[in-house]
Parts: sequence; structure tokens; C-alpha cells
Amino acid sequence: MSQTVLLVETLKKCLRQHAVTYADVAPVLGLSESSVKRLFARKDLSIDRVDRICGLLKLELTDLFELMHAAESRIVELTDAQERTLVGDPKLLLVGILAISYWTAADMLETFRLSKTELVRLLVRLDRMGLIDLLPDNRIRMRLARNFAWRKDGPIQRFFEARLQQQFFDTSFNRPGELRTVAFGALTRRSNQLLQQRLRAVAEEFNAMAQADKAFDHRLRRGTTMILAVRPWEPSQFTDLRRNAGAVLDEAIRQWERE
Repeated sequence: MSQTVLLVETLKKCLRQHAVTYADVAPVLGLSESSVKRLFARKDLSIDRVDRICGLLKLELTDLFELMHAAESRIVELTDAQERTLVGDPKLLLVGILAISYWTAADMLETFRLSKTELVRLLVRLDRMGLIDLLPDNRIRMRLARNFAWRKDGPIQRFFEARLQQQFFDTSFNRPGELRTVAFGALTRRSNQLLQQRLRAVAEEFNAMAQADKAFDHRLRRGTTMILAVRPWEPSQFTDLRRNAGAVLDEAIRQWERE
């Protein structure tokens, strides 16, 4: 990732953390919100504009550079090829997920049907892919950033949707450790953005807890999956009752996106 791209990505993360939207940035730069979106999408921000956005966030430009350098060696997203490699080898995917979940090599060998030679071979592959640093005595150091995420509509996401999504939701969510909450209502675009920010904060808290819990014996930890989602949507049964059904709903969403 180039320095410019990393700087813009770091700035975007700061905006999310401070719940500052492109609409908030627009008057600071003297631009429209759509122009700000294009600048960030093209990663086309001058130092002067970056400095002004930092002022809005009450950050010094040097603070932003320090945050950028702290994230530089950490991976926030795999390439499409890397994700395809993981999906194409079930054992490599397993060891990769376990490593992300802070399992040690010894815990993996104790729990799964893997020989030591096989496990080391898989860990070496993950090291060469840049996901981990394989240290002496088969110790594992992760190279993923705390805000790491799988690619949108990437191989891992498609694998989950095709193979795992039905398994995940095939429960009543009434057993210990399970929770399903469904909320339905009409939100403004601003409220939707604020809600997304809070969901990201919950995801970051989940990651922080997982990191803290790695100090416990792996037998005291249970693989846990949390899915956070929000989107402008309604059940098709409702849409079917609308006048002009889909056409009206599609236009409403387009209007919502333009606001």
C-alpha cells in the first residue's frame, strides 16, 4: 500500500472513530459532500486539505502521520489472491482462523488432527503470505491490524454466504452464549451513519476482548462469531404491498443515498 493511500485510509479511520461524516468535512474544505466523497475514493487529498481535516478532528498533522506509521506494518485487508488461497485449502483456512483467534501452535496440535510437520508447513505458508510472523519454537505473531476485515464481496465473504451462513443461522438463538436481536424502524441517513459507527465500535471491542482473552487457556475460550449488519431494507412481503412495489422502493433508496 502506497504512503498516500495509507495516509488517506488512516484519515478515514479517524473520521469514523470521531463520528465525523463527509458532510461534516465538506464545509471545512469548501466543497460539496459528493466532491469530498470523490476525493476520498480517488485517494486525492493534498496535504493542505488533510491538515484542515485534522483541524476538524482536533488532531495535529504529526499525530496523523504517527497513526499512519503505526498501521503501516499491519494488514487491514488481504488481496483477492490471498483470500482465494485460504478458501482453496481447508486446513490452511483453519490454521489461519485459529492464528487470528490467538491460538498457539501447541493448542492447535492438541485440539485438531494435525501433525507437527503439517502444522509447521501451514504456518510457513501463512508467514510467506504475510499474515503472521513465524517465530522460533513455532511462536506466532499476528500481522493483522485491529481494524482488519475480509474483502467486501471477496472469496472469504462468498465462501461464508455459500457454505456457512445457513449453518450460522440454523438455531433458535435461545441457548447459552447466543443472542439474536432484530430491530425495524425508519431512520434518516445521518442516524444510519451514526448507527454504523457504533456497530464498528462494538466490533472493535470484540477484537479487543479476543486479544485480552488470549492469555487464558484455549480450553476456557470458545470460538465465537458475531455478525453486525444494518441496511435500508424491508421484507419482500411488505414491498409487495407497496404501490408500484419495487420501483417506488428503489427510488426511495436512491433519494436516500443522494441526501
